[in-house]
Amino acid sequence: MSTVSTEERILSVLEEDAQASCAEIAERADVSKPTVRKYIDRLEEKGVIVGYSAEIDPKKLSSQSIAMVGMDVDSGKYVGATRELKALDEVQALYTSSGDHMLMAEVRAGDGDELGDVISEKLLAIDGVTAAHPSFLQERLK
Repeated sequence: MSTVSTEERILSVLEEDAQASCAEIAERADVSKPTVRKYIDRLEEKGVIVGYSAEIDPKKLSSQSIAMVGMDVDSGKYVGATRELKALDEVQALYTSSGDHMLMAEVRAGDGDELGDVISEKLLAIDGVTAAHPSFLQERLK
């Protein structure tokens, strides 16, 4: 008997292929289709699954530049700053981080110059954001 739970097997399949059908998930997770639907519904309701997305290779995306931006935020202004960051259209994803920076944001813009402008004119203009350190994504390897 597998030590990996049904939930973990279903989530693993979804992480590999967010477009997999219930039948594909059921086959790969070794459960029935109704079981897949029940678990997915429950995981969505609990907020474990927060969305479905496509993986983008930035090198093949000629009309956009993507950067992961590590940000430092004044702890007294953290709530307001994160609220403003989440509202920016250019911020595709925002994560808390235990690494070098308090927050990590996936930021997209038309090109490198525009991305630089977003960082300097929008991210750093938010009250409480004290530093922004971008890493421009070049090629998706996996």
